[in-house]
Amino acid sequence: MTAFPRGATPVSPAGPAAYGLSHEARNLHWLLTNLVEEVPGVRSVAVVSSDGLLLLSSDPRLVHRGERPEGPRGSTADLATIVAGLGSLTTGAACLMDGGFVKQTMVAMDEGSLFVMTISDGSLLGVHADPDCDMSVVAYHMALFVGRAGHVLTPELRRELRQSVEAVG
Repeated sequence: MTAFPRGATPVSPAGPAAYGLSHEARNLHWLLTNLVEEVPGVRSVAVVSSDGLLLLSSDPRLVHRGERPEGPRGSTADLATIVAGLGSLTTGAACLMDGGFVKQTMVAMDEGSLFVMTISDGSLLGVHADPDCDMSVVAYHMALFVGRAGHVLTPELRRELRQSVEAVG
């Protein structure tokens, strides 16, 4: 099963990191690129593994966009660290409060918004967006990404993605 919507095929891999990757890894890069380019107000995006390692990024060194994203300190590596920490904090809070599984976290700030959504395998999708973004649109597109990516993000694919980030970084 592919992560592509019906009838969609990328024209080229999603930047330098996508060369030499499996079909599934290229699909995830393509989905991430679409999230960044198609959703108004999205500044940067990071996917981190359940143990906090960066797997996918909107960093132009890793996913070609032609411009530097305006993420925390300009780096999706910093965004990944924040997402992993926030994910851990909210999971701990949910456990202490007998709240069950954390599905989504949203932080509204004066100069931006941060969204974190759990992917089915425990990985996290983090999005840093403009303060005036339409939060429901961002959340909707994040849910689409999670729905399409969750079933293909196997341990083997996570390992491949992590190795590609280390090779570029």
